[in-house]
Amino acid sequence: MIKILLKQIGEYKRDTIITPVFTVLEVVAELLVPFVIASLIDKGIEAGNLRNVYLYGALMIVLAFFGLAFGILAGRFAASASSGFACNLRQSMFENIQTFSFSNIDKFSTAGLVTRMTTDVTNLQMAFQMCLRIALRAPLMLICSMVMCLLINARLSMIFLAAIVVLAAALALIMSRAIKIFSKVFHRYDGLNASVQENTSAIRVVKAFVREGYENKNGAGITGFTQAAPLPEQFIFRRRNLK
Repeated sequence: MIKILLKQIGEYKRDTIITPVFTVLEVVAELLVPFVIASLIDKGIEAGNLRNVYLYGALMIVLAFFGLAFGILAGRFAASASSGFACNLRQSMFENIQTFSFSNIDKFSTAGLVTRMTTDVTNLQMAFQMCLRIALRAPLMLICSMVMCLLINARLSMIFLAAIVVLAAALALIMSRAIKIFSKVFHRYDGLNASVQENTSAIRVVKAFVREGYENKNGAGITGFTQAAPLPEQFIFRRRNLK
């Protein structure tokens, strides 16, 4: 499955490779700033050397500028790579659907195929972009920060290490609960898309038989919302009075 997805990068390999490079440069620039600030205080302010204050101050501004520039470039190429990945994936899925036999067509509903090509592809696009940016930047920043803390003061770095353990445990707890919720939501997508498709394509029939209330209750059952929280369909019926 991973190999099939990676093939969809296609002509966006350059953007996919450049993004981690700029991400690493961004992390390096951000990690150098605290050392420059330390030198500014030790060799400039405390030593009463105005020349070093100007020197390290200018160097800190330059590093901050390069960090910002590298971050912008990494975000730009990550967005390009993920958008191209999603575009190629949708095109490949559409071409694959055209080759379905009649037996395969009967196995999949129209709403299910629409969900695969829209919601699921969008989720993969966001995951791919996060892998290029956050999945590389966060661990690299964590490891380099931990190493620098150990070099500066090993005893004080134990506090940092304890905080990492607590945060990791909290994150694992949140993820364990979030995964269950997402799994339930994903199973409802097909039913929701089917309901929306039927109601929008047959809206005249629904209104002719005055079945708006029934369809709203049916939609609430699919999405899991209660009547206390109006659905978007209810808002449309009330505000626009579609005919």
